[in-house]
Amino acid sequence: MSENNRQNNVEQQQDIGQLMKVRRDKLAELQEMGENPFDVTTYNQEYHTNEIHDNFDEMEGKQVSLAGRLMSKRVMGKASFFDLRDRCGKVQLYVTRDDMGEEVYKKFKRLDIGDLVGVTGEVFRTQKGEISIRTNGYTLLSKSLLPLPEKFHGLRDTDLRYRQRYVDLIMNPEVKRTFEIRSKIITAMRNYLDSKDFMEVETPMLNTIPGGAAARPFITHHNALDIDMYMRIATELHLKRLIVGGFERVYEIGRCFRNEGMDVKHNPEYTSMEVYQAYGDYNDMMDLTENLIRYCAEQACGTTKVTYQGIEIDLSHFERITMIDSVKKYSGIDFNEIKTDEEAQKIAKEKGLEVDPIKNTRGDIIALFFDEYVEDNLVQPTFITDYPVEISPLAKRKPTQPELTERFEVFITGREFGNAFSELNDPIDQRSRFEKQVALREAGDDEANMMDDDFLTALEYGMPPTGGLGIGVDRLVMLLTDSASIRDVLLFPTMKPLDK
Repeated sequence: MSENNRQNNVEQQQDIGQLMKVRRDKLAELQEMGENPFDVTTYNQEYHTNEIHDNFDEMEGKQVSLAGRLMSKRVMGKASFFDLRDRCGKVQLYVTRDDMGEEVYKKFKRLDIGDLVGVTGEVFRTQKGEISIRTNGYTLLSKSLLPLPEKFHGLRDTDLRYRQRYVDLIMNPEVKRTFEIRSKIITAMRNYLDSKDFMEVETPMLNTIPGGAAARPFITHHNALDIDMYMRIATELHLKRLIVGGFERVYEIGRCFRNEGMDVKHNPEYTSMEVYQAYGDYNDMMDLTENLIRYCAEQACGTTKVTYQGIEIDLSHFERITMIDSVKKYSGIDFNEIKTDEEAQKIAKEKGLEVDPIKNTRGDIIALFFDEYVEDNLVQPTFITDYPVEISPLAKRKPTQPELTERFEVFITGREFGNAFSELNDPIDQRSRFEKQVALREAGDDEANMMDDDFLTALEYGMPPTGGLGIGVDRLVMLLTDSASIRDVLLFPTMKPLDK
């Protein structure tokens, strides 16, 4: 930090300290007069600001009661103007000595920007045409002891908005709009799935075995049982147990946790939606995914054509292409012609890809080529299908090509938004794949699956053919709100403490 910036920060802190003292002195005066705002327990908020604006013809001349935060003030002699903001917008308050009386008007003028008040008054339009409230009474509901920043999107601390989301929401109404759309998207998901006869369920967040995905878990300890437990990395295995138990259509929208890196696409805790349909397969899940995303866009945005970071995305059409064909399209390498691990490793080395001759099979290398050459090109909605079995430990094999699985991922803007398969319901095959995952784990891969004997027991009782799907809710919200970072769609993203 430069000496000038350091001096500016010192001066700013001094200014804030001075302002805080003034506000605390005002609070102390009120309390001495028996007018402690923190003693107020309720207020009759009859209307919101949008109702005043939207229905002015009917509201003009009517006495109303509103509540909200003072966001600006222009204090003059006998008349002053304040802006009051509530969750629906803002309205101007016209406050005069004649309407309120000299003593009450004097007190009102001493209110600070940021204070929460309830006001009563008459709806009217000023000579300049602004819809306003001719205020004749008020109640101070809460005193703001910290001054609001003049420009919250300052350059000194770019992550302050995430650390103090409450101030971000006060100062930037468009941020609140993002989270209103997020709520609409999640409601649309529920409405769509409920309409298709799916039942919402809840499964444990604490597990004795992390499963359902390849990821590093968070570990905690249960004192009463004296065992280590894991925050769930996916809801999959419990939901499939419910399919075994006879629930034919289930879904869960909830938090999952992965102890991994953080970037614009990843947060340690995130929201997923997983859905399972008995007697369905990955083709049914593709149809469901396409229809669900389209429905969410229509409900939240009113259209299936959205703009993300300057690029128009058309959600009315999803392309479908196999992983091998997509690799051929963008790299020129046709893995249908490459049959052995050795051939695959050779071509990977020729292309400059890092290869482990022990771990990397043909299937692993197909995935490496996909990551290197394909993913960034999938801007418009695309289903990538038929993944190698090596990277799909819970997916059913394709009967005609047992080295591949009936699995797809959906990509938009070069990012994965969802993952689905025809679920593996063969307990013998599943045990074999778990054993391979355990071997990888013992070799140092802490993202590999553990052996889940109880899940295998469930499969041995018999699970019907089933289609399963998981969608990253946060990424879908990013797309539909044109948000560049996952932190912009999480009310309280994970942040490193300032003292660290």
